[in-house]
Amino acid sequence: MNKKQYPIEKTEEQWLKELGEEKYHILRQKGTERPNTGEFNLHFNSGNYYCAACNVLLFDSNTKFDSGCGWPSFDQAVEGSIEYQKDNSHGMLRTEILCAQCGSHMGHVFNDGPTKTGQRYCVNSLSLKFSEKT
Repeated sequence: MNKKQYPIEKTEEQWLKELGEEKYHILRQKGTERPNTGEFNLHFNSGNYYCAACNVLLFDSNTKFDSGCGWPSFDQAVEGSIEYQKDNSHGMLRTEILCAQCGSHMGHVFNDGPTKTGQRYCVNSLSLKFSEKT
């Protein structure tokens, strides 16, 4: 995991205990859930998406779209909520997205989005919590 200090810091043992093995693997070990398996992939209710590790607001449902990639996709993050890092893993250059508050792995962002932002934030469902707008 990153050596950078974040506003929300816990030991890896604390993260594992709080998140459970599956979420810990995605959020803290930079794992990826299988495509088309996440609960938020085809979820389009009105509300907000939060970091599953620290509950910081990351995305508004108004920015969500069906990209057909198999993971929840957004065209814009809440300002200041995401940190961007180069990712050279798996033999390709990508931009990893991390929660700016706790450093947890969310997924990646690509410049192939269909909306005016041109961005596609490809996010693991297990990285997210959802709260419906009332």
